[in-house]
Amino acid sequence: MASTETDSTANRKERVVILGSGWAGYGLAKALDPKKYESIMISPRSYFVFTPLLAGTAVGTLEMRAVLEPVRRLGLHGFHQGWADDIDFARKTVRVEANTTDDLSSGTQSMAKPSAEAARKGATFDVSYDKLVIAVGSYSQTFGIEGVREYANFLRDIGDARKIRMKVLQTFEKAALPITTDEERKKLLHFAIVGGGPTGIEYAAELHDLIKEDLVKTYPELMKFVSITVYDVAPKVLPMFDKTLAQYAMDTFMRGGISVKTEHHLTRIRPDDECEGCLKLKIKEYGDKEIGAGIVVWSTGLMQNPLIKKLSSKVFKSPSNAPGAQSALEVQLEKDPRTGGVITDPYLRVNVVPRGVGSEPGSEDSRGSPLNDVYAIGDCAVIPGKGLPATAQVASQKATHLAKQLNKGDVTEKEFQFRNWGTMTYLGNWTAIHQSNADELKGWAAWVLWRTAYLTRSMSIRNKISEQSPRSVTPIHILEDPDTHHSRGHLANYIFSQPFHSTGQ
Repeated sequence: MASTETDSTANRKERVVILGSGWAGYGLAKALDPKKYESIMISPRSYFVFTPLLAGTAVGTLEMRAVLEPVRRLGLHGFHQGWADDIDFARKTVRVEANTTDDLSSGTQSMAKPSAEAARKGATFDVSYDKLVIAVGSYSQTFGIEGVREYANFLRDIGDARKIRMKVLQTFEKAALPITTDEERKKLLHFAIVGGGPTGIEYAAELHDLIKEDLVKTYPELMKFVSITVYDVAPKVLPMFDKTLAQYAMDTFMRGGISVKTEHHLTRIRPDDECEGCLKLKIKEYGDKEIGAGIVVWSTGLMQNPLIKKLSSKVFKSPSNAPGAQSALEVQLEKDPRTGGVITDPYLRVNVVPRGVGSEPGSEDSRGSPLNDVYAIGDCAVIPGKGLPATAQVASQKATHLAKQLNKGDVTEKEFQFRNWGTMTYLGNWTAIHQSNADELKGWAAWVLWRTAYLTRSMSIRNKISEQSPRSVTPIHILEDPDTHHSRGHLANYIFSQPFHSTGQ
């Protein structure tokens, strides 16, 4: 009997528990060898979101189901819908709080439950692991600005996109009422986007396309009241692009009637007492003057997941790696002083430091040592000295690398190396910009590359889009039957069926 138990233990697959269903968590689960590992995923949402296409989903360019992928289709050994509330590194267990809501909103407010539910803690249970991968991502940073949480719309999850899509429709309908004054229409139909990064710019572009190509046919009398403004605190938008491409983006927006306000600081959002459904924006540079708006879309700044904050301040005992050591050491996770993220070594293993020892601000050197069997990837993790951005591209590559090394059974065989595939942003009206180490593109050719690249990088969602074509890759009139599509879709079908060769310009 003892021999049988020993054989059973020897043949048992190692359990890999993955925290998160975003780019890092989903990518890792997809690439792990099911013959070697028993993979368990824990996430408050049971789906993966192809985030680069959320802006299009928010205006109807894409069906919402086209950017979602249920994680249960991965063939996981187990999935638990809930929040990872705590981790006992000594016992190798994760405390999970069940999420039984059907809210598809993002974790903008730290993926914590909505504030009204914060006091109602859900049922909890423990999940054991042999190896743990922390991939909980990050959330929108509000910088403590008054009214942002309450009145702004975020764009980080499918629920956010759905809310924005419906609010745009409701705003136009309210503006069309005969009892609405022209002054109220100007406020209602002012769409303010805070944040000049790719998300904010792409949403402004998609919204502009929707209004100029579709809504103009339904509300022609309202077009004179429509305005779109992008606000950013930086001297220029799209800081990840060089000055030439960033200026091209600004010029394209100006020609299309989109206003870009750089070096503008939003300090407050509040309801407009004189216009139902309107908001008042206080901008530092405008003094006491407030700007009216119907919708504010917030897409700037990241904050760490509350689990990371909790773990970073937690002290626990870890066996010493020193030869002949008999006692456990009191340690804590090493935290990046700038981002608050968990520091990992180049092999993506979580680093720990002795209690009370932290990384020095501005230092690019780690002072820790790896914690066995615990890894961190995605936005919540930092490799000192690498300077990697918190992007889907980085998270995806980390996931693929870690899965490959785990499948080989030797995570220290090869360090993680990031390969820059380039950065792309849609600017509206079939134009985009693309920048990589090899070349730069702008205009229509960059748009074709933008769409094609996202289709080929969208995991199995690529098949969804092709199956639903043409409606899923074309602007959809949000007031019409979803099966309706425009002639633009026929061209898109042609483009995606042809070979495309790009050349630098």
